[in-house]
Amino acid sequence: MYAIIVTGGKQYKVEEGKAIYVEKLDAKAGDKVTFDQVVFVGGDDVKIGKPLVDGASVEGKVDKQGKEKKVVTFKYKPKKHTHTKQGHRQPYTKVTIDKINA
Repeated sequence: MYAIIVTGGKQYKVEEGKAIYVEKLDAKAGDKVTFDQVVFVGGDDVKIGKPLVDGASVEGKVDKQGKEKKVVTFKYKPKKHTHTKQGHRQPYTKVTIDKINA
């Protein structure tokens, strides 16, 4: 059984026991989180939402909060002695899926 959920403006395919990396959530490590925006539930009994599946939810546990690897942007203008270097690390939350309620 699997489901497709929406969080942080993105859609994720989730299965029980699997870990996903989502946009940062306001939760500490060890907290329980519930995703109510379920778009699709697949498996033996398929349910498609219009736009969301009624009464469906996905429960998970926050494993950790972290930051991804640094992305460096370097801009320059040739022959002008102008350059800018910026770095960015996007925060994420690692969530392990415990249960899919359909």
